[in-house]
Amino acid sequence: MSNTQSNSATGTSTVWQIVGRLITAAIVLAITAFFTPGFSINNIWALALAAIVLSIMDYLIIKFTGLHASPFGKGFVGFALAAITLYLTQFFVAGYSISWMAAIIGALIYGVVAYFMPGTQEM
Repeated sequence: MSNTQSNSATGTSTVWQIVGRLITAAIVLAITAFFTPGFSINNIWALALAAIVLSIMDYLIIKFTGLHASPFGKGFVGFALAAITLYLTQFFVAGYSISWMAAIIGALIYGVVAYFMPGTQEM
């Protein structure tokens, strides 16, 4: 009986972890779009969908390559992956637009903002 309760609690905490990560990703993305010229997100729904798409793309990159799309901690490869994922997201989300140069600048800003957000650092 206690095993069922612990599985239920673990499932609930996993859901809240996912929700928390998506909210954090949306906040970091909004700050990045605000400070990056040539990068715009039209509304809250585009922001939410972009955070989901970026999270899914990051998950798939990690799953198939083992590399994190994070500008810090993975050097140039992580920086390039972050810029590419920021750029490719515009093809999946209406109301999200970014140029190549803005994707490069945005990857740098995204990395700096994500580094200072609590709970986003991985060791």
